Amino acid sequence: MFGQMWFLPAGTTDCWVAFEAMAVTQAEKARAFLARHHADRPLLIPNPWDVGSARILESLGFEALATTSAGFANTLGRRDGQVTRDEAIAHSTAVSAATVLPVSADLENCFADDPAGVAETVELAIGAGLAGCSVEDYSGAELYPAGLARDRVAAAAEAAHAGDVHLVLTARAENHIRGNPDLGDTIARLQSYQEAGADVLYAPGLADLDDIRRVVESVDRPVNVLALPGAPPVAELASVGVKRISVGSAFMYVAFGALVDAGRELLEQGTYGFWSAAIPGAGAATNAFSG
Repeated sequence: MFGQMWFLPAGTTDCWVAFEAMAVTQAEKARAFLARHHADRPLLIPNPWDVGSARILESLGFEALATTSAGFANTLGRRDGQVTRDEAIAHSTAVSAATVLPVSADLENCFADDPAGVAETVELAIGAGLAGCSVEDYSGAELYPAGLARDRVAAAAEAAHAGDVHLVLTARAENHIRGNPDLGDTIARLQSYQEAGADVLYAPGLADLDDIRRVVESVDRPVNVLALPGAPPVAELASVGVKRISVGSAFMYVAFGALVDAGRELLEQGTYGFWSAAIPGAGAATNAFSG
């Protein structure tokens, strides 16, 4: 079954071979995860919010997963930014252990303002069994000054790449979702993070294809794009060189939306049409959790 399969590059970066029931180390997962960012086609990386959603997404055939800070916080009845580092690391450990796929963790600002604290969080991420993690340049209240932001990425990269596991570090420039849609500053920050050692670059909030093209052409690292409403489809993003596409908390909100619709139907109409969605959902769960 799919849960016993692992994908590794074979010969070229765009050729993946399935190996049944083989032991795959964390270091091998991380190497394969990084290699997949250099394939000809973008890596489509969905964002599960718990172990069950991770296993369902794995069963559908995705090649890697990434946690979502907002999605995880919402499972605890909280808003994004209200999870502790210990909680985030425990969640990352559980998701990583539940799947053979490489998992990258959304670790917000790495739960620290200073570079030393960032490095400590990255070391914990390696201990959680992850293949990658991200670090943001937003404190939760404001964007970090460019120099400090670069130093934070440098500290994260040093910790991520110091040992046997080359943790794939994604550096995020938060301008466009934090009220500062300055493309020039975003590009300058991403270039700085590249120089500081980041493996992947990410500016959430970009949706214009020309802006995305400018970012991709301005850096030498793989670029992740968040699939927002109105964002270019996968084929168009691929045409301008985007290497990874994530969905953030969107899939979790799809599930929440279905829950709201079902609840309202029962309360307001007294009918059970929600079973039309529940039955295939039950089948997906049975398939994913049968191992």
